[in-house]
Parts: sequence; C-alpha cells; structure tokens
Amino acid sequence: MTPNVLILRAPGINRDADAALACELAGATAERVHVNRVAEGAVRLRDYAMLIIPGGFSYGDHLGAGKLLAVDLAHRLGDQIRDFVADGRPVIGICNGFQVLVKAGVLPGDAGAPSVTLTENCSARFECRWVHLQADPQSRCIFTRGIELPIEIPIAHGEGRIAVSDDAALERLRAGGQVALRYVAEDGGVVEYPANPNGSLDNIAGLCNPQGNVLGLMPHPENAVLPQQHPRWTREPWRIAGDGLALFQNAVAYAKSL
Repeated sequence: MTPNVLILRAPGINRDADAALACELAGATAERVHVNRVAEGAVRLRDYAMLIIPGGFSYGDHLGAGKLLAVDLAHRLGDQIRDFVADGRPVIGICNGFQVLVKAGVLPGDAGAPSVTLTENCSARFECRWVHLQADPQSRCIFTRGIELPIEIPIAHGEGRIAVSDDAALERLRAGGQVALRYVAEDGGVVEYPANPNGSLDNIAGLCNPQGNVLGLMPHPENAVLPQQHPRWTREPWRIAGDGLALFQNAVAYAKSL
C-alpha cells in the first residue's frame, strides 16, 4: 500500500511543492492541504500515514518564526496532532516547520516548561549555504536509520540556532537519543562557522521526540533529492540521488510497516 502524506500549508509556506516531490520520489503520494481545512474538519489527519510541516515563512513570521502556525497546531489541531504522534506515525518539520514543532510543544516532547528553543543565528544574518550533517548512531530517530556517512544538504534560515534551558536539558536530549543530526566539518576537523552555520549548541541540526517518529531539522532535505540540485552535480556524475532523499525513504518505509 502506498502511504499518503499530508503536507500542511499556511500563508507564507513556500517549500510544500518541494516536499511533495521528495515524497513521490520516496514512493509515497502527497497532498498539500491548508491548515484551515484540517481545523474545520474537511480533512482528517488520521486518514494520512505521515505529516510534513514544510519550510517558508508561515504567516510572515510577524510574531516570531513559526509562532502563529504553532498556535494553530497547539490550539486548533492539538488533539489530532497528539493522537497522530502517539500512534507512531512519522512527522517531520523542516526549517520553519521545525520552529513550529518546537513552539507548539511537539518537540522535544518533554513535559513541563519548554527546555528547547530556536533563536537568531550567531552571525545575526540570514544564512544560505550547503552544509554537512552526521546522523547520531545512538538516536531513536526513524528518519536517520542506516545513514552512516555524512550527508550534504542546504540550509536557508535566520533563526536556526538551537538553545536549551540548561546543561541538564542538553544531557537529557543526548541520553534519550533525541539528537538526530549534527553539523560536521567537511574535512572531519573542528566544527565552527560556517560548518555550523547558526551556532547551535553541540552542533545540533535536528532533534527527534523520545519515540523517534517526530523529526525537526533546520536544513532542507527536500531540496537535496535530485542529483541536479547539488552545486557540483556536473563534476560528480556518480550521484544518482540527492542525500536528503534517504530521510524521506526511511519515513515512507516506516509508514508502510505500521
């Protein structure tokens, strides 16, 4: 059975078509649905195998990156989102979508006061470049299973720096296998700017929930699914797919197994 993926749309979202292509290349079907249709009950989240909150500038980020769409998730779709996650179905929030999941309280998924936030880049400017990522082999994340070598995908954000409330919160993320992806240096050396483009603590690029079925990341895997999207594709003819496609393939395979 081919999994059907719901890609949530809202004013300012601009990567939904890219996410749909990534899903189709990974073997799923995708529907781009406005958040109001889900909130009104015209579309039911439980009828889908996977949920994507794509990147962009939802509601113009007028009250903070992802804040208004996070309010939609928490107060208009709260019960549906909680049930979807509890069922173990895969959810991925990319860039602005990651910000939405954090501000809605879906990630990192701990109870009580928020322990993680996403804030302005240390460079104090919008960063747009290709970066190298390494999946944490101890992570519970279903999206990164089997990814052993570093992958290369683009970033494009101004507020992507992961910060935590205290050292104990960071240790809980590490111990719980919730650090899914880290920025790494291309040459394997010390990770500093621009290899870590935003200054995130512990070089974290992506986090998952304790169950592992929800992933939030700042880089854009949906813009690295075709070899032609890579800036060196003409010089590296061995590329048969973009590195980001593996994340979607893992999620689709997992959705089929449920």
